[in-house]
Amino acid sequence: MNSEPVNSSCFLSVASEFPCVIPNPFSSVGDLPDAPIQTNSSTPHSPVGVNAAPVNHTSEYSAADLQLREELTAKLLSELETEAISHLPSIRILIDRILTEVERICDKSDRIRSSGQQQTWLMTLAQHRLKKCLSYYKLGSKRGRVELHSHLSTMVYRHIVATQTQMGFSARYGLIEDFLQGFYIEVLKAFRRENILPEDYSPRTRLELAEYMAFTEHYAKRRIALPGRRTQQLIVLRAQGFAHRQPPETAIDLEMAIESAKSEEAEQHSRSPLVQQVREQMTAETTDPTDFVLRDRVITELISYLEAQGQPDCVDYLTLKLQDLSAPEIDEILNLSPRQRDYLQQRFKYHVEKFARSHRWQLVHQWLGADLDQNLGMPLQQWEAFLQQLTPDQHQLLRLKTQKHSDQEIAKALRCTLKQVQKRWVALLELAWQTRNSTTS
Repeated sequence: MNSEPVNSSCFLSVASEFPCVIPNPFSSVGDLPDAPIQTNSSTPHSPVGVNAAPVNHTSEYSAADLQLREELTAKLLSELETEAISHLPSIRILIDRILTEVERICDKSDRIRSSGQQQTWLMTLAQHRLKKCLSYYKLGSKRGRVELHSHLSTMVYRHIVATQTQMGFSARYGLIEDFLQGFYIEVLKAFRRENILPEDYSPRTRLELAEYMAFTEHYAKRRIALPGRRTQQLIVLRAQGFAHRQPPETAIDLEMAIESAKSEEAEQHSRSPLVQQVREQMTAETTDPTDFVLRDRVITELISYLEAQGQPDCVDYLTLKLQDLSAPEIDEILNLSPRQRDYLQQRFKYHVEKFARSHRWQLVHQWLGADLDQNLGMPLQQWEAFLQQLTPDQHQLLRLKTQKHSDQEIAKALRCTLKQVQKRWVALLELAWQTRNSTTS
C-alpha cells in the first residue's frame, strides 16, 4: 500500500488533554498496523483498541437472540470475504459493536418494531455501518481524514456564523476549523462512552481509525427532535451554538439532556433550568432513527448514480444544496456564473427525476412514505380516485408490482419487452405523483 504522510497537527489530533488519534510513533499510513500496538503491560491505563476483549453484553440475551447475532455475524463476515479486512482478528469485535448499536436503534424505532421485519432491518443497518467503516478503511488515514473533514465542513458552512452576519468563504473557513477541533473532542468522548471504553482510549490501528471516522460521521448526522415536528442534525445544532458564542456549559452532553438522571451529580445537573429547557427541546418529538437511515441511503445511492453518469459537478451541487446554502454561496464555492448555475440546476433536476422514478424508485418511495404497501403515499379516497384513472394494463402492472414480481415476469405476463415494462412503470409513477400532489382529495 502506498504510504501517506500523516500530519501530526491534523484535525483528528485533539488538544494535549486527549491522545492523538494517530499515535506519534507512526509517520505514515503505511506504518499503521492492522494488529494492536503492543503497550507496556505495567502501564495502568494502556489504551484499549478494537482488539481488546469487549464488554460482555451477551449475558442479557436469550438463546434465540444469541443465535440470531451469530447468524448475522456470519452473514456480515461472508460479505467481507473478498475485502482486505476480512482476515483481521479484530473484525468480529467490530461487527459485535455494530450489531449492538443497530439493536439499540431497532428497539427504539416504532416503525421497525411494528413492521414485523426486525431481522431484516438489523441486517440492513449493520450492512450500512460496516460499509461505511470499509469505505474509510480503503481511503486510508490521510484521505479518510480529508474526506471526513471536508464533509463535516460542508455540513456546518452555512451555520457557523449568525444568520444576519455577512462573511466570505475564507473567514468562515477559519471559524469552521476552530469549531471542528472542539467537535472532534466531543465525538471522541461519545465514542468512548457508547462503546464502554477507557477514558484514555484512542484508535491505534487502521481499522480502529476507520471505525472512529465512520462513528464521527454518524454522530454528526444524528437528528435531534425540535418543537413543531422539526428535526435538526446534531452537528448543525452545535455549530449554531458556536455561532452565537454560547458558553461551553450549553453544549450539554446529549445523554444527560435526554435521559433521566442516574447519579446525584447528574440529578442536580438535570434540575437546572438550562438542562430542563434543552431536554424539552430534544424530547419534544421522538425521531425515528430509520428516517435518517433511509435518507442517508437515498443520498448515498444518488451520489453513486450521479458519479456513474459522469456528473461530478452535480454531486458537488447536491452536497451544497443539502446544507441549504443560498444561490450566491453556491456560486462562490463552485466558482459558477449565474448562467452556469442555471444549466447545472437543469441537469441536476433531470438526473434526480430519472433516479427517483426509474433507477431507484422503490428506495425513494420508501423514504417518502409512499411505497406500494402505503398506496404510493395517498390517503384512501385519493388512492381510489387514482385507481379509477388506470387502464386495465396499468391495473395489471400495479398488481404485479405490488405482488413483487420481477420485471422479467411482468414483461412475460403483459406480453411486452422489458424496456416497455420500465417505461410503463415510470409513466404510472408519474401519474401517481401528479395525483398525490393535486389539490383535490
